[in-house]
This record gives sequence, structure tokens and C-alpha cells, in this order.
Amino acid sequence: MNEPVSSETYSAQIRRLAELTARMSAQRAEAHTWYGEQVAAADRAVADAAEQVRWAEAEVAEARRMVDRVDGEVTHLWGQLRARLGVRRLGDPPGPARDAAGDPVPLLRGVRELLERTGQPGELPGAVNPLLIACGVGGALVAFLLGLGARALGAGSGGDLAVGLPVLALVVTLLGPLVGLAPARLLADRRHAVLTPRPMILVAASGLATTLLLLAVTYTR
Repeated sequence: MNEPVSSETYSAQIRRLAELTARMSAQRAEAHTWYGEQVAAADRAVADAAEQVRWAEAEVAEARRMVDRVDGEVTHLWGQLRARLGVRRLGDPPGPARDAAGDPVPLLRGVRELLERTGQPGELPGAVNPLLIACGVGGALVAFLLGLGARALGAGSGGDLAVGLPVLALVVTLLGPLVGLAPARLLADRRHAVLTPRPMILVAASGLATTLLLLAVTYTR
């Protein structure tokens, strides 16, 4: 036959059960709190990682646009260099150097400015002055000979030709000093230079002197 449980022992068991229940509730609440904190930390980590991925994708897209821009500019500058040198089979433009660093935009700007400076035609040097004088003399001589031919043709003709051809011969003769500008322009183009006022004046002056000399010789006979 079982012995009855004393009231003290029963009360002690109830208190112990209550303490264990409260401790278990506290630990459960602590576990829920820890789990919530871990979930929040994980969400923040995922959000930060997603933001970093977006930044990385944006940087990759910007880098790709920069590469396309640099490649296009290099191809354009390479074509200009090929045109400056007059070499068709210059090959493909060089690729990027392995040890290259820094922003390529200023480098491309410097190359563009260099090509613009080298591509600008300069003035004819003084060494070609004899050729310019020869252009003036030759142009005036050709115009004078054409004028003589027109006058001779008019003298042997009748009617309107007899009147018009001498006038035409005079106009051609007077334009003689300017005829030499055409070969002078060709000379400047071959030397990639500009026909500035100085060589133009030299050609016109030599052509004018030649024309006056030929007229003086012809009409003083």
C-alpha cells in the first residue's frame, strides 16, 4: 500500500515544475529572438550582396561601353593615320597593351590632336620659289602664244572673227600672269601645302613681268 505524499513534497515539485516551465519559456523566447536576429542579419546580407551585384553589373556595362568607345575611336584614328601616310595595307589597329593602365580617353585625345597637327597643310618653303617663278613665266608664255595664235587666226579670217579674235587674244594675254597659278596649285597639293598669298604673289609677279616683256618685245619691232 503506497504511502501518502506529504504536502511539502508536493508543493516543492509544483515549484520546481513552474521554475522549469519558466526557464524553458525563457530559453524558447531567447531562441526565437536569436533566430529572428539571424534571419534579419541574413536578409541584410542578401540585400547587401544584391546591391553589390547591381553595382558590379553597372560597372561591367560601363566598362563594356568604354571598351566599345575606345575600339571605335582607335579604328577611326587608325584610318586617319592610314590616310595621312597614304598606305592602304597598314594592317589592323593594334590591340591594348598588357601593362596598360590609366584612362585611355586622354591618350586618344592626344593622338587625335597629333594627327590634326600633322594633317594640317603648311606653307610652301622658300626652296620652291624657282619652281613658282617658272610656273608664272610658263603660264604667261603659254597665254601669250595663245593670244598670238588667236590674232593670227583673226587676221586671216573675215567678218566677226576678224573683230572678235583679236579681242579674245588680248583678254587671254592679259590673263597670262594668272595662268601660272594652276600649276602652282598642283605643286602645293603634291607637297601637301597651302597656296598662301606669298607664293601667289610671286607667281603673278613673275607672270606679269613675263607678259610685259613679251608685249614690249613684240610691239617694239
